[in-house]
Amino acid sequence: MNAPKLAIGDGAMGLWAALYEVYPKTQQPRCWMHKTMNVLNCLPKLSQPKEKAALHDIWQAETKDNADKAFVLLIKT
Repeated sequence: MNAPKLAIGDGAMGLWAALYEVYPKTQQPRCWMHKTMNVLNCLPKLSQPKEKAALHDIWQAETKDNADKAFVLLIKT
């Protein structure tokens, strides 16, 4: 069997460990909800609503170019 390019799961840590051992090049995407929460936890409470909206602009962008622009704007702010 060829190595899968992408694997999506429900958080079963044993699956991810085994997959990495057998197919180390298979990509494992992270959930945007958890990425957003991790970023917001590092910010002051007062700025979280604005930054949450900016993060949503990134992952909800229709094109990669629009996502890149939203990312640059987030970094600037």
